[in-house]
Amino acid sequence: MSRSTKAAERRREIIAPALRQDPLLTAAGWWTILAVILLFTLSGHTDAQVRIYWAFQVPLDLLLAYSSWRVSRVATGPIRRFWRVLTACGVLFVVGDTTQTLTVLLGGTGGLTNGGAVQSTCFAAGLGILILAMLAHPHPSRSGRERLAFWLDSATVLVGGAVVAWCFAADTEGTTGDLIATLAAGAVILTAAFASAKMSLSGNAPMHRAAVLPMILSAGVNSVGFFLAPGSVEELPAYVFAVRFLPSLLIAAGPRTQEIIARFDETAFGAKRRKPYSLLPYGSIAIVFGALVFIVSSSQSFERGDEGKLWGVIAGLGVIIALVAGRQLVAFHDNTRLISELDHTLAELREHETRLRHQANTDGLTGLANRTHLQEEMTAALDDHEPGTISLLLIDLDGFKAVNDTLGHPAGDALLVGVSRKLTESVRAGDLVARLGGDEFAVLLRDCDETAAEHTARRILLSMEGAIEVGDGAMAKANASIGAATAGADADIETLLRDADIAMYAAKRAGKGCWRTFHPGLVRVQAG
Repeated sequence: MSRSTKAAERRREIIAPALRQDPLLTAAGWWTILAVILLFTLSGHTDAQVRIYWAFQVPLDLLLAYSSWRVSRVATGPIRRFWRVLTACGVLFVVGDTTQTLTVLLGGTGGLTNGGAVQSTCFAAGLGILILAMLAHPHPSRSGRERLAFWLDSATVLVGGAVVAWCFAADTEGTTGDLIATLAAGAVILTAAFASAKMSLSGNAPMHRAAVLPMILSAGVNSVGFFLAPGSVEELPAYVFAVRFLPSLLIAAGPRTQEIIARFDETAFGAKRRKPYSLLPYGSIAIVFGALVFIVSSSQSFERGDEGKLWGVIAGLGVIIALVAGRQLVAFHDNTRLISELDHTLAELREHETRLRHQANTDGLTGLANRTHLQEEMTAALDDHEPGTISLLLIDLDGFKAVNDTLGHPAGDALLVGVSRKLTESVRAGDLVARLGGDEFAVLLRDCDETAAEHTARRILLSMEGAIEVGDGAMAKANASIGAATAGADADIETLLRDADIAMYAAKRAGKGCWRTFHPGLVRVQAG
């Protein structure tokens, strides 16, 4: 496990207990439970239910405003601006809900869960500035194809909101004011859905995913609450009051969660890595499909506009499916591009690997195989070989030091390059020529017996008779002493190298510029 992963695990181990043990979140939860209990206990007493509904909102609004203000103090840049807006939104909710609470406590029930003029104005203003802040939040730069995918995903969420709004509008009966209010609510749903999609899909949301989740749920529950009892009604079941009350807890829990996370996690804010996919479009499909199932199951006959509402939902579902299909086509194109890029990258890696392998197995000066490569090839050649079929020549240049001392090291290097060329030209295509280091060379001869190895040694010595240009018109002649050895039945790398080395020194003792083939008698001569 990497260090960053371990650090993230430690942060989660600290944050999770802090969230569970937070006194404000705990108090908010029990406060909501108490409100729900009272709402069900007072079933049938609408005035009392309305008073409980509004009076219990205010402490949750205060928690929203307070927590948002606390978060704004530790955030920076555009993220701080967003949380300041959310603080202002919470303050407006406090003012509006407090005014509505005083109104209902003084004897007016108003429109049940619909507030009066002050509450509606504060709620609309707060929600409006919040949506504007979400829309204005910086959008990270991305490619044209990524922008297309983003807009397709956003359009999918927008259509899902439109379907919900259509369900409200199509079900509205009564005055023109009721219709306008329903259409306004639908517009808010549409805009909020689009703004939420923009922030969530952009990969630059100003809050942690653990904080944004309850706020997204609050929007969903709020929509369900309106869907349960749309239109103008004089009395609401207790469960509708409870469902419409629950978003107040959820929307307040988001900022408080963000505040707690910000205490322990330095990465709680800032740009976050965008995921290559988003589940929001599929959530829109689920919502619209659920609306379709609800309408079909709840309608005994398609009267009072039910048929129009049904076709609206079906049309919305068709548009969403088309958008998701388009998004998949973009994803397929991206996958094809990524696969092509991956193939190109793998080809470059293979090419780089080939270069590295060549560098690891090649002498840098002459381009011949180095000692390591020679030993690898000898191991392969001697594996299950037939006796007398593998031979090795060891070649040591005579007088090379004198060239280095009189003409300089560049001349010596030029001489080594010229010798390597002569060696390569003197052997067969399947033979391996290697430089062991300094002025020592070797030739591995496959399918070559002792006689053929001697012929190869003669060709090499014959090629060495010609002078080699070593720079500035200077010429140098390279003599060589060659030792040849042929592998027997039990030969290995060490014994073959040793035998060729003994034969090479025998050639040097014989007067240099000649070759010798190993035989057991050379061992006694060397020992003597």
